[in-house]
Amino acid sequence: FVDCTPVALSPDRLFVARARALARRNGGSVTVTHDPRGGVRGANVLYTDVWASMGEEALFRRRLRLLRPYQVNMAMIRRTGNMGEVIFLHCLPAYHNHDTDVTRKTGALEVADDVFEAPFSKVFDQAENRMHTIKALIVATMTGKGD
Repeated sequence: FVDCTPVALSPDRLFVARARALARRNGGSVTVTHDPRGGVRGANVLYTDVWASMGEEALFRRRLRLLRPYQVNMAMIRRTGNMGEVIFLHCLPAYHNHDTDVTRKTGALEVADDVFEAPFSKVFDQAENRMHTIKALIVATMTGKGD
């Protein structure tokens, strides 16, 4: 797992230490880099999220300035070196086109439309599976079989 995050938005050190320990225990690794160009090299999956969630509107301009170099676009997809194998994921909603009040002014944000709509984008498959995952968690919690 590689987290390409601007220095100003770096994850908490304790969180990273815990993630690294879990990854080592399971034969993986965690790398935090501030280089979106090199950080995606060799990636099989690129995953992004909205740059400012509901309730974070006051942070929008700052996040836009910090995160613009991290937009998942076709140049970034090509830098993975895995064209034909790479998968794109997003938890939705995505600001990928010019169809919202925000993107009419700013353009696409965290993902470019050609990536969002590409055959390797599994965004809607991911969203479809979310409901079944949530139902399984509810059943496990209600029956006590989630331990």
